[in-house]
Amino acid sequence: MSSTPYVITQPQARELLAQVDVPQILRTLFRDLAAGQAVQPAQQLVEFPKGAGDFINYLGVLAQDGVYGVKTSPYIVREQGPLVTAWTLLMSMQTGQPLLLCDAGELTTARTAATTAVAVDALAPLNARRLAIIGSGKVAQAHLHYVKALRDWSSITLYSPSLRDKPPQELTRLKGLDSRLSIVDSRDAALQDADVIMLCTSSAGPVIDPSTLSKPALITSISTNAPRAHEVPPQSLNDMQVFCDYRLTTPGSAGEMLIAGEQHGWDNSAIVGDLPDLLSGRVPRPGYDRHVFFRSIGLGLEDIALANAIYQLQH
Repeated sequence: MSSTPYVITQPQARELLAQVDVPQILRTLFRDLAAGQAVQPAQQLVEFPKGAGDFINYLGVLAQDGVYGVKTSPYIVREQGPLVTAWTLLMSMQTGQPLLLCDAGELTTARTAATTAVAVDALAPLNARRLAIIGSGKVAQAHLHYVKALRDWSSITLYSPSLRDKPPQELTRLKGLDSRLSIVDSRDAALQDADVIMLCTSSAGPVIDPSTLSKPALITSISTNAPRAHEVPPQSLNDMQVFCDYRLTTPGSAGEMLIAGEQHGWDNSAIVGDLPDLLSGRVPRPGYDRHVFFRSIGLGLEDIALANAIYQLQH
């Protein structure tokens, strides 16, 4: 007996996500991974012929919830610039039928930022007070939303070169996101004495050099679809305590980890821990004798967990 899945558009997804505790859903997911109640295969990258782009499939199984799914995200090369979309399909493990087909744009933004927030809560010093954000787009704004209450921040600085071209009302709107937020004119000003630095860009190459920072900090970094994208110099991994979202899959996809392994003698056995380790207590909070680096590539399970939460709201 076939069934037609619910189809959720991007505006609907945004509205529904506001009704769920996204970081808590992800904490449960990572504890399930630690307990063997979830399965996270590696990302699957498939290239289109003749350099026309690619697509990445993000897969995952949530046994406790009786669902599995796949997010598929194409990167389509066009003259006017690349087009990136994403859709998540949620399936029942009991009936084998599709439950939900959801535009994953909002899911991706929320889970990317909330995963960083879960990591900041688990890794940042408890007395961290100075937060720096590099980037100003939707993902950067979502990062701020999810981390603003995690520590007693005395200052939040944001730098993004793209803001130079934005109208004044956009700067006013950004400043209105948090009373502690100041938008600064240089990367150095943003990074000055920062305890936590969140890199929230779509850059294919490094946006900061950790070796130039004035003191040890937690640096978080995310992924974009560009091949081997990375936000820190690959060689810098050798000088940092490295954590990631999931150690079994992240090193095979994270650009700086791949390049560091090939060119700079870094080995993924140097990864101190991942979110399942941290949230299950297998790995302690790090000390800050040197920088702590957290890298997330985005897991299919994160999208599937949020799609399932949205589906449950409908039932």
